[in-house]
Amino acid sequence: MLLLVGLGNPGGDYAGNRHNIGFMAVDEIVRRHSFQLFRSKFNGELAEGRIGTQKVLALKPMTYMNESGRSVGVAAGFYKIPSEDVLVIHDELDLEAGKIRLKSGGGHAGHNGLRSINAHIGEGYRRLRLGIGHPGDKSRVTSHVLKDFAKSDQEWLQPLLGSVADHIAMVLQGDDAGFLNKVALDIKPEKKNKTKDNE
Repeated sequence: MLLLVGLGNPGGDYAGNRHNIGFMAVDEIVRRHSFQLFRSKFNGELAEGRIGTQKVLALKPMTYMNESGRSVGVAAGFYKIPSEDVLVIHDELDLEAGKIRLKSGGGHAGHNGLRSINAHIGEGYRRLRLGIGHPGDKSRVTSHVLKDFAKSDQEWLQPLLGSVADHIAMVLQGDDAGFLNKVALDIKPEKKNKTKDNE
């Protein structure tokens, strides 16, 4: 069993924020793979389903970003899921918007959601980092992550979320390179079209 966690903040005011791209990705995975409806559990919203042959629990902590670990820790403990079988999807300032990376273990790099999860289940979980870009100035980081994606961002955001959902089974099977290649190929046409439009 795998615990798939999307990070974000609860409530309509935050729904479209860059910080909520983890929620968006999990929502798309749940929709495309026909999971059961979300229900309130473990200080979060939980949906159960299957991706390929694997049983997957999708969790969106409703504790606000800084306390995400409380929800993740209770869910992982209840189902006896080891940290290496937890995949956390989150926003990443240090990646260009639309770029993605996979990583196992390590520190939180200043991300408060990861900091909280590290405190509750350790550092051994896997992370799917979805780039939202950096505003260029440290003083503007908070306003950047708590602002909604711009209309122009939808050109890469929707294809990225769809591709992640379509190919997430490859991550669960350990084919990280294959997953990253598939996603890159899916969103590349959007970038080509954008380049042509700018010429």
